[in-house]
Amino acid sequence: MAEKSTPEGAPPGERIAKVLSRAGVASRREAERLIELGEVTVNGKTITSPALNVTAKDRITVQGKPLAAPEPARLWLYYKPEGLVTSAADEKGRATVFDSLPEDMPRVMSVGRLDLNSEGLLLLTNDGELKRRLELPSTGWLRKYRVRVNGNPTDPDLEPLRKGIVVEGEKFQPMQVTLDRVQGANAWLTVGLREGKNREIRRAMSAIGLTVNRLIRVSYGPFRLNEMKPGEVEEVRPRVLREQLGLEAPPGSETGTAKARPPRPGVKPGPKPGGKPAAKPAAAARPGAKPAARPASAPGTRRPPPRKP
Repeated sequence: MAEKSTPEGAPPGERIAKVLSRAGVASRREAERLIELGEVTVNGKTITSPALNVTAKDRITVQGKPLAAPEPARLWLYYKPEGLVTSAADEKGRATVFDSLPEDMPRVMSVGRLDLNSEGLLLLTNDGELKRRLELPSTGWLRKYRVRVNGNPTDPDLEPLRKGIVVEGEKFQPMQVTLDRVQGANAWLTVGLREGKNREIRRAMSAIGLTVNRLIRVSYGPFRLNEMKPGEVEEVRPRVLREQLGLEAPPGSETGTAKARPPRPGVKPGPKPGGKPAAKPAAAARPGAKPAARPASAPGTRRPPPRKP
C-alpha cells in the first residue's frame, strides 16, 4: 500500500476513491463515504480515510468483495419519463430511473439529475470519473430544454433571463431563451444553460411570473434526444466517445435501441415532446483534460450487450 504524500513528492498510484469510482463502485463522493464507514480494505486492512494512494498491486475489497478490474468507460442516452426520480434509492419509495432500465445493463450512475416532473435526455455511465467530469462546469457544455409555460409572454418579458436573474438571493447565469410559439393559454420556449442548479428553469420562470407545466431536456452538449421515446436507452458508440471525450470504449456490438422495463404502476411516462427540437448544434468543445485517444468522426448509438452469466 502506498504511503500518503510527502513534501518530497507524490506517491505512485491514484487516490483510492478515484480508483473505486473508475471501477464503477460509486461516485467519488460516495466512495469516500464507504471508506469513512469502514467498508473498504486495502491489503487486508480496513481504511477509514480516502487520503491514500493505491496501485494495481494493491488488493482492494469493498463490503467484503474483491474490487474487479475497471471496465472501459461507457455512456448511454436515456429518455427519462416524467414521474421517475434520478436517485439510486428514494426514501419515499418512489420509482427511480434505475428501476426501469434494461436488465442487461451494467451498474450505471446518472450524469446530473432531472427532477421528478421533468423528462428527456439523461446521460448514464458506468464510470464514476466520467460522471464527475461531465458534471463539472468547466465542460462548458450547453444543455437545451423545451419548456412549456402557462401564460403568453412576449420576447421582452424573457430579457431578465438572458441577462442573468437573482432568485431568492441566488444568482443564475444568463440563459439562452427563445420564444418559439404561443399555443392557447400556453407558450413553448427553448432554453439553453451551462449550469445545473436545482430546479433552475422552474424557479427562474416563476420569478418572471410564468409557471412551467412541461420541461423536456433535448440535448446535453453534443448528445441529443432526437427521436427517442420515453424509457428508451441508446449506448453511445465508441467512435463518439473517442471524438467527443477522448475515451476508448469496448469494441463490437449490435446497433440499435434498448427498451427499458415499464415503470411501476401509477408512473405515467411522458409523451413525446411538442414540436421538434432546434437544429442540431455544432460539436461542443471537449471537456476537462485533453483527450489522449485519436478522434473519430461518425456519431451513433448501440444496444447494450447482455451481461455475462
